[in-house]
Amino acid sequence: MKHYVLYGALLLTACGTGKQQRERKKDAAVISAIPRETHFGADVAFLQKYVKTIVLQDSTSKAAIAIVPAWQGRVMTSTAAGDTGRSLGWLNHELIENGQHMNAYGGEDRFSLGPEGSRNSFYFAPGDTFDVPHWQTPPPIDTGSFNVTAQSRHAVTVEKDMQLINYKGHTFHIKATRTITLIARRDIRNYIGTDLHKSVHAVAFHSASSITNAGTQRWDTAYGMPSIRILGMFTASERNTVVVPIRNKGKVNTDYFGEIPAERLKVNEKIAYFRADARYRSKIGLQPNSCYNYLGSYDAAQRLLTIVQFTLPTGRNLYANSSWNPAAAPFGGDVITAANSDAQTGSFFELESSSPAAGLRPGGHIEHYHRTIHLQGDEKRLDPIVRKLFGVTLNEIKKAL
Repeated sequence: MKHYVLYGALLLTACGTGKQQRERKKDAAVISAIPRETHFGADVAFLQKYVKTIVLQDSTSKAAIAIVPAWQGRVMTSTAAGDTGRSLGWLNHELIENGQHMNAYGGEDRFSLGPEGSRNSFYFAPGDTFDVPHWQTPPPIDTGSFNVTAQSRHAVTVEKDMQLINYKGHTFHIKATRTITLIARRDIRNYIGTDLHKSVHAVAFHSASSITNAGTQRWDTAYGMPSIRILGMFTASERNTVVVPIRNKGKVNTDYFGEIPAERLKVNEKIAYFRADARYRSKIGLQPNSCYNYLGSYDAAQRLLTIVQFTLPTGRNLYANSSWNPAAAPFGGDVITAANSDAQTGSFFELESSSPAAGLRPGGHIEHYHRTIHLQGDEKRLDPIVRKLFGVTLNEIKKAL
């Protein structure tokens, strides 16, 4: 298992003769079986009916991503195979049509701020009970629109000035900036440590998100320290498994939504396997000394490998606690989490990363990178990548749960 650092990613398609052509035909059969409503092009057309949507396309492949600047510069979905290829992000079509909470609209790379819980929470008003009726995403990162400040063929930058109040009643003046970059296919090997076979379809992108203390009050453990959270929502399936490498024989936190049955979570000293089928609401997390700077998932039905990489600073850093309890310790939280939905919330699963809590003087800033890579193709082409990154085989992943 190798620990990869951060900064780019990519995409692919197929060509060749003989054996390669047979593999190409197999991939084409998978793509042709995709219903139109799950095509990337159909999702882009749907989004454009309700909100400005920017599509970035790779010039050397059919990879593309769809970004909604107004919704925090959110990457809503992506494709490795053009408009008729599978739409790889999960979208809540009904909520988008109804114009309800933006936070639940879906998307593969969504900007948010922590903490969600503890007495430093931004999601509960001072004096409120910590329960679902009182939980509310702060309007600036829910319904507030971000503005485009720069755009090129391969990147979009958005920003927003906002004011948040935490559970203690302390006010935070924050400038948030995000740059979303579609990464060229030829660069993906830099982030997975190996070349991709021609027959593998791929798309990759990363977000660089920063927050600046735009006020006059220092952010510290007494006042409160925000953190950057990036959440990715993907389509769940019966044969989908989240894979989380474990460091230092670390503990997997399962205290979010209650006990997780053994058939849904398997943990050993080096890896955690977590079922992501949208049939049982559950969530796991790992603290920074227990994880690496990447995690992933494998959907055996679609032969789709998803890899998420993120910034994991060295040294001793504080991470915000998201526990819905005002008496909970404000720090000591998880840096990565993976969540599975149920029938009531939608057919999705989530892969998330967090920055350290930002102890900043006025004018100071913190930045967090989060990269998403999708690879789809024959398992014999994906297996070496899985072995190199996760130290296990695809067969082990498929048989784990």
